[in-house]
Amino acid sequence: MDLTHAFARLDQVIPEQMRADNTPGMAVALTDRERLLRVTTYGFADAAARTAVTSDTLFEIGSIGKSFTAIALLQLHEAGRLDLHAPVTDYLPWFAVRSDHAPITVHHLLSHTAGIIGGTDFAPDARAEVWALRETATGGPPGERFHYSNVGYKALGLLLSRVADEPYGETIRSRILDPLGMTATEPAITHETRRRLAAGYAPFYDDRPPRPGHPLVPATWLETDTGDGSIAATPADMSAYVRMLLNRGQGPNGRLLSAAGFALLTQRVITAWGDAFYGYGVVTQEVNGHTYLGHPGGMVGYFAAIQADLDAGLGAVVLVNGPGRPAATARVAVDLLRAAQEGRELPPVPARPDPTRIENANDYVGTFVDRSRADGKVVTLTGDGEHLLLHDDGKRVALERYGDDTFLADHPAYDRFPLRFGRDGDRVVEVTHGPDWYIADGYAGPTTFDHPPAWIAYPGHYRSHNPWATNFRVVLCKGRLWLVFPVGPDGFDDEQELMPLAADGCFRVGDDPASPERLRFDTVLDGQALRANLSGCDYYRFFTP
Repeated sequence: MDLTHAFARLDQVIPEQMRADNTPGMAVALTDRERLLRVTTYGFADAAARTAVTSDTLFEIGSIGKSFTAIALLQLHEAGRLDLHAPVTDYLPWFAVRSDHAPITVHHLLSHTAGIIGGTDFAPDARAEVWALRETATGGPPGERFHYSNVGYKALGLLLSRVADEPYGETIRSRILDPLGMTATEPAITHETRRRLAAGYAPFYDDRPPRPGHPLVPATWLETDTGDGSIAATPADMSAYVRMLLNRGQGPNGRLLSAAGFALLTQRVITAWGDAFYGYGVVTQEVNGHTYLGHPGGMVGYFAAIQADLDAGLGAVVLVNGPGRPAATARVAVDLLRAAQEGRELPPVPARPDPTRIENANDYVGTFVDRSRADGKVVTLTGDGEHLLLHDDGKRVALERYGDDTFLADHPAYDRFPLRFGRDGDRVVEVTHGPDWYIADGYAGPTTFDHPPAWIAYPGHYRSHNPWATNFRVVLCKGRLWLVFPVGPDGFDDEQELMPLAADGCFRVGDDPASPERLRFDTVLDGQALRANLSGCDYYRFFTP
């Protein structure tokens, strides 16, 4: 199989993608079932020192580590030491969640179907966060719905340590890393790990939707050893892990999992995202008639992804130390390898996306007025070919597409929130921007909205010292309260409605009746709530808008 042209095409795609995403550094490993095909590195492991990424550079792989936790637990299951369908309390007697339903089992935690919160990483020790689950409630019976939960895998890491009778990292090293020859990989991220680790980077602004034009700053450093993701690896080491997946549990020195164990790992327990299914720490998807396994990973300052085409026997690892789209890059890499393997013409190099190119720009052209304000503030939009221009204070700003009917504006008056347009049928008749609401002449709905007087105390900007989800805003718009994250952390969209549950300032996050996530306000001073507790993590009102 001649992969020369596939490699060359990938070397065209990746630098363009890195420029578009403002990615500082990247490492890519490609493999088939038998051997490592290629490792390539791009950009900087340390942007300030201009130190290049090398094949020996460590990257944090985040939630890809969940499959490591799952494999170690399946090994104990195959040894007769763990019942996957036994209550978690059989192994962690102190584990508790408020629930009127059947007990949560190991299987439920492995498949994100326990109905528990996603977790906010409010505590540096996994035990504290898992213990605090007793102060939360399930959203419904376990086994019925998918709700991604990092704290659930933290509990699994503790359970694994209890059953194996050794620290989590030692179990991962002896049961997975050593058998696969992953000698450069660290199962726990410590200060010593940092010596070989690429520096992590984050957008300069943490309080608004990120844009590629924003500068980067060093991300907050943290140590971790938890079962939801605490592994740092090199690209070549991760390719050994992908080869084990391609060989359905077989490693170079024997099986890590039996055929039955691998089937459990990759079973399609529940629909997760779109047409993807979740098993035990692994996502399965059908792509052009082939079965793909994979998982994304995110840490503070790092993103990663693996993709494994089980039918073609091809896989990719992509690791980055800042903003980027490693899952998309890994898919492109596998697609190129597969085309070369099948003797097909290689897919074309994807065009570098222009976020300001909006094919249906004329849909949004018009004048929108905020009739709730005395000054009657106006948002004026015009079209210029396939560009949508916002006019403000004598300036014209080209909007950037952020989602369906949703755009960003690189303007200080509009950069905290997206502009979200609403339609009446096919016609755009309104636009919201955080708490502000503007309507066009064709709007025919209500123009006044009621809300409980107590809600006036809740809108504002809230912050925490939590490095994972540093801040959010609460806005009151059209008589409804909304929780708005600058970027959606695991388990949350970037904007979700707050549904009142009680008169004491407690709300369900989102309109899904089965969501276990809660936001509670308290400590009202001078008409403003000073504290908001999001599923166990305290945030405090901040002075910035």
